[in-house]
Amino acid sequence: MNIKQNTLYVASLAKGLRLLRAFDETHTDLSLPELAERTGLEKSAVQRLANTLHLEGMLDKDPATRRFRPSHAWLNLAYSYYWSDPLIPVAMPKLIDLSQELGETINLAEISGDHIIYVSRLPCQRTYFAATVIGRRLPVLSTSSGRAMLATRPDDVREQAVAEWSLRRFTPSTTLDREDIGRSVEKARLDGFAISRNQMILNEIGVAAPIPGPDGISHAAIQCSVSSFQWSEEDIQKKIVPLLLDTANAMGPVSR
Repeated sequence: MNIKQNTLYVASLAKGLRLLRAFDETHTDLSLPELAERTGLEKSAVQRLANTLHLEGMLDKDPATRRFRPSHAWLNLAYSYYWSDPLIPVAMPKLIDLSQELGETINLAEISGDHIIYVSRLPCQRTYFAATVIGRRLPVLSTSSGRAMLATRPDDVREQAVAEWSLRRFTPSTTLDREDIGRSVEKARLDGFAISRNQMILNEIGVAAPIPGPDGISHAAIQCSVSSFQWSEEDIQKKIVPLLLDTANAMGPVSR
């Protein structure tokens, strides 16, 4: 059924949510015309929605420029999410131990449609700001954690995902060849972990292990990011991979 044909669907609420989704890391404050352009909504509707969201505390409004930006209420929602996700309290002590043992960036990622989203991030000294912020979404097919999770799914699901899920170039070396990605996912299925190189950042290696679910399908993964200047393939296989696998298996199976 088309979502808009659902008798329980509230179109006005959906428009308000569309307006909230207009904000991201490159659009942190927006005017009414910019909101209309990014959402495709009529300017009059945008004005009513934005001001309602402002009065309800969801958007801050600069009294001088009249531009809107996300309010602290968004952090309250994130706080509520953290308490609702059963994996996070189980994972955090183990992620902290892993971070201290390796001295490298450790992330907890969950699958979200055809993207992964970072729900916890423990940076190391060389980590740049964007890699410390929770909530960042990246294509499943371009990340080690995404490929590790996808590798646990049935053959037909994997094949459809590799053929249809979104891709985006982040570096000159980001893999856009779907056959190459398919081979990487298949290797992750056989190995039980995934490794990616230069996909998000040049000279960065991502290593990820899926956290098993009750049915064997993973909805979350532990990921470690390291510099190719500091870690050899042999050292990654010898030191990082066993620790990631042990930590991931110690967390599962986790229901979602």
